[in-house]
Amino acid sequence: MEGDRPHIAEVIPKAGLVYSEKGQLGETLSKPKIMPLKSISLERIEAMEREAKQLAETMAQREKEEKEKEEKARKETRGLE
Repeated sequence: MEGDRPHIAEVIPKAGLVYSEKGQLGETLSKPKIMPLKSISLERIEAMEREAKQLAETMAQREKEEKEKEEKARKETRGLE
């Protein structure tokens, strides 16, 4: 024994498979992973922004049409008076 450490004896099996880690270790190249350019969360946010923009444009167009109808109605009532 060395100091306070107990001695551990090496055991080699006489039958069965023996695995050895000895050998040449080297770099292994793997196939590159394909990553999405945009994350799912980013795509969802962009879709929500597009929907909100489209909704705002639709509402603005409706308001414009309503104003035009009101002006037309005013002109017609002024003409009748």
